[in-house]
Amino acid sequence: MINEDRVLQEFLELVQIDSETKNEAKIAVVIKEKLLALGFTVEEDDAAAKTGHGANNLIATLEGTAQGPTLLFSSHMDTVVPGQGIKPSIKDGYVVSDGTTILGADDKAGIAAIFEGIRTLKENNLPHPTIQVVITVGEESGLVGSRAMDQSLLKADMGFIFDSEGPVGEITVAGAGQYRIISKIYGKAAHAGVNPEAGVSAITVASKAISRMPLGRIDEDTTANIGHFEGGKAFNIVTEYAEVWSEARSLVMDKLEAQVKKMTEAFESAAKEMGARVENNVMFMYHGYKYTAETPVVQKVTAAVKRIGREPEYKKSGGGSDGNIFNGFGIPSVTVAIGYEEIHTTNERMPLKELYKASELVLAIIEESLA
Repeated sequence: MINEDRVLQEFLELVQIDSETKNEAKIAVVIKEKLLALGFTVEEDDAAAKTGHGANNLIATLEGTAQGPTLLFSSHMDTVVPGQGIKPSIKDGYVVSDGTTILGADDKAGIAAIFEGIRTLKENNLPHPTIQVVITVGEESGLVGSRAMDQSLLKADMGFIFDSEGPVGEITVAGAGQYRIISKIYGKAAHAGVNPEAGVSAITVASKAISRMPLGRIDEDTTANIGHFEGGKAFNIVTEYAEVWSEARSLVMDKLEAQVKKMTEAFESAAKEMGARVENNVMFMYHGYKYTAETPVVQKVTAAVKRIGREPEYKKSGGGSDGNIFNGFGIPSVTVAIGYEEIHTTNERMPLKELYKASELVLAIIEESLA
């Protein structure tokens, strides 16, 4: 029932509005106007003040006309660079840029699909539960918009994040949570050739600690990495200070917590043995989640994918998305593929057939929520 020409024209309109991450002001105004025109009540949080980005997150609510779980649909309004002056065109069944910029299908294809699904719902006067549409800022800057969101504005029972490459029908049912650690090691300087015994090498402490850690692929759910290591001023000075940046990720929060403990304790024990001191700054980034085919949110989207004639494919991700944040807020959420290709490059392109199918999927999810 979707209007293919309408969703295409809206997508073309959206990608031509500059919205590189941190500069979302212009597109936020347009999106808010579109949501109001669709009959939503639109609220803004204070994400701009908290993050320094150009706009707030938009949290829009459409009251239901039928019983069913309150649904959340979400995409982000910001893009990566270079994303100014995008000139889209249609070539061989794809929307492409002119090659000097990205296209911005990540994630304006998601926004266009959500709007078209709801627009079709309303013009056909179809019954629906209460629907929330959340359009975030700063996703491309490390999920800063959703992390700063006022979660008291959310009342959804389950969420569907339209923001993933791959053909429509792929569903990310597991996403890794993440911690970052900055470890500062304080040793003692000495002349490396005259009296090294008087010094305590912070580099040696860090090296001992790292050698004791499980790193890389820990198990099917968990990874860990040392991303940055620096210290020292000269060849002939025992290094008094070193700094190590590390991270851990896991689909299972208990495993993630255990891995972080192993990493911080490795630094602490090595420092104690050598007479050094360490400060571990542990930063929680976002929540992990791991669902099965029996989880209600997965059941709903699975049925919806089949309704539009596709076969569902379940995936897991080691990266983060706004879906991690919504899960951390207690809203069971999955990320669904919407078909864009070669994102974050000037070769980015959007298959027309996937844009249309993504719009159909929005409507199908709403219909399945009443089943």
